[in-house]
Amino acid sequence: MTGTLVETKLFSPAPRAGLVARPRLDDRLSRGGRLVLVSAPAGFGKTTLLGGWLTSTNSRAAADTAVAWVSLDEGDQEASSFWTYVITALDRAVPGVGAGALPLLSAGQSSTEAVLVVVLNELSVLPGEVTLVLDDYHLADGPGIRSGMSFFVDRLPPQVRLVISTRADPGLPLARLRARGELIEVRAADLRFTRAEAAAYLNDVTGLRLTAEDVASLEERTEGWVAALQLAALSLQGRGDAAGFIAGFAGDDRFVVDYLVEEVLDRQPDAVRRFLLETSVLDRLTGPLCDAVTGEHDGKAMLERLDRANLFLVPLDDQRRWYRYHHLFGDVLRSHLLDERGDVAELHRRAGNWYGEAGEPVPAVRHALAAGDIDRAADLVELAVPELRRNRQEATLRRWIDDLPDDVVERRPVLAMGFVGALMASNEFGGIEHRLRDIERLLTGLGSDTQPGARLPEIVVVDEHEFARLPGCIEQYRAALALIGGDPAGTLEHARLAVDRAPEHDHLTRASADALAGIASWTTGDLEAAHRSYADAADGLHQVGYVSDVLGCCITLADLESTQGRLRQAQRTYEHALELAAGHEPALRGTRDMYVGLSQVALERNDLAAATEYLRRSDELGEQAGLPQNPYRWRVAMALLREAEGDRGAALGLLAEAERVYVGDFAPNVRPIPALRARMLAAHGDVAAALEWAHRYGVTVHDEVSYLREYEHVTLARVLFAKHDAEGSQQVLRDAIGLLERLLAAAEDGDRNGTVIELLVLLALAQHADGDDDEAQAMLERALALAEPEGYIRVFSSEGQPMTTLLTTLDRHRPGRAYVRQLLDAASESQGQLSEAYEAGRPEHNRAARDDLIEPLTERELDVMRLLASDLDGPSIARELVVSLNTIRTHTRNIYAKFGVNNRRAAVRRAHQLNLLSHRSAR
Repeated sequence: MTGTLVETKLFSPAPRAGLVARPRLDDRLSRGGRLVLVSAPAGFGKTTLLGGWLTSTNSRAAADTAVAWVSLDEGDQEASSFWTYVITALDRAVPGVGAGALPLLSAGQSSTEAVLVVVLNELSVLPGEVTLVLDDYHLADGPGIRSGMSFFVDRLPPQVRLVISTRADPGLPLARLRARGELIEVRAADLRFTRAEAAAYLNDVTGLRLTAEDVASLEERTEGWVAALQLAALSLQGRGDAAGFIAGFAGDDRFVVDYLVEEVLDRQPDAVRRFLLETSVLDRLTGPLCDAVTGEHDGKAMLERLDRANLFLVPLDDQRRWYRYHHLFGDVLRSHLLDERGDVAELHRRAGNWYGEAGEPVPAVRHALAAGDIDRAADLVELAVPELRRNRQEATLRRWIDDLPDDVVERRPVLAMGFVGALMASNEFGGIEHRLRDIERLLTGLGSDTQPGARLPEIVVVDEHEFARLPGCIEQYRAALALIGGDPAGTLEHARLAVDRAPEHDHLTRASADALAGIASWTTGDLEAAHRSYADAADGLHQVGYVSDVLGCCITLADLESTQGRLRQAQRTYEHALELAAGHEPALRGTRDMYVGLSQVALERNDLAAATEYLRRSDELGEQAGLPQNPYRWRVAMALLREAEGDRGAALGLLAEAERVYVGDFAPNVRPIPALRARMLAAHGDVAAALEWAHRYGVTVHDEVSYLREYEHVTLARVLFAKHDAEGSQQVLRDAIGLLERLLAAAEDGDRNGTVIELLVLLALAQHADGDDDEAQAMLERALALAEPEGYIRVFSSEGQPMTTLLTTLDRHRPGRAYVRQLLDAASESQGQLSEAYEAGRPEHNRAARDDLIEPLTERELDVMRLLASDLDGPSIARELVVSLNTIRTHTRNIYAKFGVNNRRAAVRRAHQLNLLSHRSAR
């Protein structure tokens, strides 16, 4: 995203007085169709037509129709900017749509298609209709936009209509849409004023009182071109010989425009004419900015005067503070400016200075480049690097640097390093080392003359603070390259050099290097070193105010602490992070993740009520308060909670959703979702499916054990237990015990006590199944000694009757241990929940659950609700139930009303709470 959102781009044009009614076009626009294309050259009234249509009775017949509008410009040729505006417009029209996609987009770690899948899924369950208008699409259309738009258009749900206004046909599959009857087209021939419309405009709107012959002549000569008629009407104002003027009117469109604009400009007072020409260099107009460009002090009054005179000025907000010129009029003004004035560069320079002082680097850089002031533009870009980096706007930085000549960037090492960072953020790693060496050569050339510390004359530095960071940054990026290349040792070495070479005040480089070193240590299983590095990274990030990144570090710190068996410290880490995030409005990115982490700690302590409450609080914050990985983390946590409650169907459904929205990062994926699913399948006796997982991912008992695959191998041991329970094979049990013993030795060597506790529990169960109760009790005692100080519960209580037997025997032999009694009580409660879950499958239970609603779901609504909980979109649900899409929409609206929710995800969550999805109700 290219900086702060320009809010005025999201305003649909306000209806203007005196518009000519065009019911023939309103009717065409209101016909069904996935895509409405309004394509014509400049000046054909595309925007005006759409604005009038959207406020007409025809287009708003349905009370629940929402309108999202985006006025595009050349700055939106970058995919992140384009989709940020589109998703934000949808969110403004239908609050909640896009909330999950915007964090993914801003993080830059997900593909455009992955982001759009989230948006399309949310749109697909809307009960009402949505119209999305992309105005001036030709300004943004390009290779970086087309693939995403094609994906988006092809998958639009039926309740969403896309309207595109453009001067040139977009690079979309128009032929395919046309063949399917899904394309409504309004072309230049359609937009031309008919004779009746021309008469209405010239006589009723502008009050010229032309004769029918004059109207016919002018309409014929302009061929109904709206802009030409508007300009002609302006030129006709005050003329006594209208017929003579019209009779001499001739030429093609370009000459008509030139002639009429000259007539308009020549008839304006000198001050107005000068204002029009000088301010034509601006994309947007406001009083103070116009004053800065013209050197006068009447900008606000002049804009109001032009607005009242309908002089091709388009208001961009409701307060009439910001305007733009009609695009065609602006183009012609700029053409005349170039012909008449030699100080165009100076006008751009003044505009750039105003934007620079206003703290808007994007237009400041654009005007500096237009002024030909390359050094000024480069200065502005260099000074903007830290803020762009903080706000993760590296794509903007990259585009700017692309606009600068190579030799300018090459002699500015801070800019060159900014380009490296932008490439790394875009996952473009080729040639990075070569660029780093070039920067390094610039730096090693410093002080090569007789003056110690002197700078080579060709080196240009504006930001001395950023310049001092470069030696450390070089090694930091090399550490990242080594990590990407699978070289943890190289990562650690370059991270150490980055810390050594960073200035004492450069906490950001040190923190980044520490985080990279932490990931490298984590990857190799050295959790203690990883924890030290991440703690140092969090401290450094806190010192430079990167609090959201501190929260990201806290997720890893708490995960490491849990794996090390330090459950209490993990809880303190999450709570400390929430203290850091407190008071920020809106909630800081990452706050939502802290509650997910606390939920998992509470679940391990068997406090299901607290776990539920934490996930509720996380959900209430909205996905914009989560890190890119939050959508899948939240679903995994909820799946584990539903599993604990005995709702296997809901748990597996949530895991499927989690896998669909999974987003990775540099950190190792040590708990893959497929392995977690295999655990659940095995726990519920679906051994064949669990074994299929092991086969698919190549997990065997003969593998060399490693930390990165430890979770998968523990999962395999659980699957083998389930197979032993089903078949009674002693060989399978012995294979499981052998694997567990090797895993235990590795986990103990790595001080991973959280894993050790689980392995000891499983070995105790395995020895019990093998008939060696003495060894089983010894293993259990070791597990209890590690688990009791930290308050672990579910690692024991969730293991079913065999664990209850072992704990009961232990309690009989060594009575009075409060912790053992606590575990027995929790195990009894857990088995009770499983029994209740079984009872939930009985018809009378489902009826009771439905009775909790003020108005229960009908049987057909239950069918729809179960399919809403799947990955099917609206049309697929309709096909599945052999009904129309409109019928599905009606059922969906009824379900939302009965549940008191307004979106699909909330409905699915409510259905889970009411146990309506786990089993099929009796008909």
